[in-house]
Amino acid sequence: MSLCYVAFGSNVGDRLQYVLRALELLKRYGSVKKVSTIYVSQPWGKTDQPEFINGVLEFETGLNPIELLFALKEVEKSSGRRPRERWGPREIDLDILLYENHILMLSFLRVPHPHLLDRDFFLFPLLEINSELMHPLYQVPLIQFAQRLENRLEPFACLLPP
Repeated sequence: MSLCYVAFGSNVGDRLQYVLRALELLKRYGSVKKVSTIYVSQPWGKTDQPEFINGVLEFETGLNPIELLFALKEVEKSSGRRPRERWGPREIDLDILLYENHILMLSFLRVPHPHLLDRDFFLFPLLEINSELMHPLYQVPLIQFAQRLENRLEPFACLLPP
C-alpha cells in the first residue's frame, strides 16, 4: 500500500455534496486516512467563475500513480463532473499532489503536482494534515514554501474522521 495526497475541489451546484460523493466513491480504490478542513478559495487560472471549496486528503492505495489518476477520473465522472473548459467551473476536481516520494514527469501526469507550491488551496490544507512533508524534487520541507505564499483561504467545513 502507498500513501498519497489528493486535492479536491468544487464550485458548481451543491459543492459539499459533490465532495462528499467523491470521498465516498474513493473508498473503492483505497482508504481515506485524513481529510483537511474544507476551505473556500478563489478561482485560480480562470478567475471569472464562482468560489471553490477545496481541501486535501491523505489516501492509502494499492494503485500505482497512473492507475490512481485513472481511478480519480472515474470518481470525478461518477460524481457528476461534466466536461468543460480547462480551469473552468467544475462539479468536482481531484488532483494527485504527492505520491510517496515519487517524481513523475509524464505528458499526462506530473507528480508532485506542478502547481503544488503556487496554490494556497493545495499547500495549506496539505500541511494541515501533515506538516512534516518534504518536496520530493527539491528535498525541502513544504512548510518553507508555505511561509512565502499568501493564505487567502476561509474555513468552510470540517468533516468527521473517516
